[in-house]
Amino acid sequence: MKFLDQAKIFVRSGDGGGGSVSFLREKFVEFGGPNGGNGGRGGDVVIECVDGLNTLIDYRYQQHFKAKTGTHGMGKNRTGADGADVVLRVPVGTQVFEDDNETLIADLTEVGQRIVLLSGGNGGFGNAHFKTSSNQAPRHANPGLPGVEKWIWLRLKLIADAGLVGLPNAGKSTFLAAVSAAKPKIADYPFTTLHPNLGVVSIGERDFVLADIPGLIEGASEGAGIGDRFLGHIERCGVLIHLIDGTQDDIKTAYKTIRGELVAYDERLGEKPEIVVLNKIDAIEPDDLKEKLKVLKKVSKADVLLVSGVTGKGVDQVLYDVVGVLDAEKAAKVEAERRKIEPNWAP
Repeated sequence: MKFLDQAKIFVRSGDGGGGSVSFLREKFVEFGGPNGGNGGRGGDVVIECVDGLNTLIDYRYQQHFKAKTGTHGMGKNRTGADGADVVLRVPVGTQVFEDDNETLIADLTEVGQRIVLLSGGNGGFGNAHFKTSSNQAPRHANPGLPGVEKWIWLRLKLIADAGLVGLPNAGKSTFLAAVSAAKPKIADYPFTTLHPNLGVVSIGERDFVLADIPGLIEGASEGAGIGDRFLGHIERCGVLIHLIDGTQDDIKTAYKTIRGELVAYDERLGEKPEIVVLNKIDAIEPDDLKEKLKVLKKVSKADVLLVSGVTGKGVDQVLYDVVGVLDAEKAAKVEAERRKIEPNWAP
């Protein structure tokens, strides 16, 4: 299945059915009168978050979605049936934006979330509704109200606990394949990964979801390379694993390039917890490795982990560090929620 994380679609709710103008004219019935029924309500446009989907590819081949019109009212006080709703089924992590692609309408983060985007038009009243003591034979009815239409954007942001970032050929796909059952494409040329990949990682008794996005290059925030369009998929991550290719000469520039692109995209990405990893240590001479480790520690101002995605050396330590960060964030959230309820509470 092809991966599609953004789609523009047209939606329209259903028109309401018109009311009926009708009079009872029946043999042996002494008192006749108006008996026109009301029209049915138009269908709504509903968006629903469902399990089992991980792409918006369905909305590439169909872009127009219209709910059904309500049935018109009929004689004998018969109310028309409501129009059928149109339901847009999307994967977890989908955001809905207005036509300007900036105004957020809805953010679907849990399976089962269901939001009415557009309400259908109300059905019109039949002439029986207008009968009064002073007007016992009304000869008019209301038409149904029209539905509402608009263009909207659907944007998918994968929900993962941790995200892999780095330059092209930093070894992100190899790392993902080594720690999970995911099978991303791996090759010795830049931009092997063309769309995000997800893998479920198990370490000890813990599981977490790891996302691998296409490599970034300098100027990605301005559209260079594949650009930064896939950075949205790590916005929800609790921690970033920054992989640096240890076989390249300029370690310092490699690190600063990625950090610069993250901040240029969104300052909040630059503030996320980061685990700095020097990869491909199996292909580096010991003296060279020691020098590059020193440079990377100085520029990142953080502890640097040494890893070989091919041999698996050092991989477990990275995963344990990820779990530690995620647990710390979870504990902080629980404490913050507790303090809202009990301001004087102390752990």
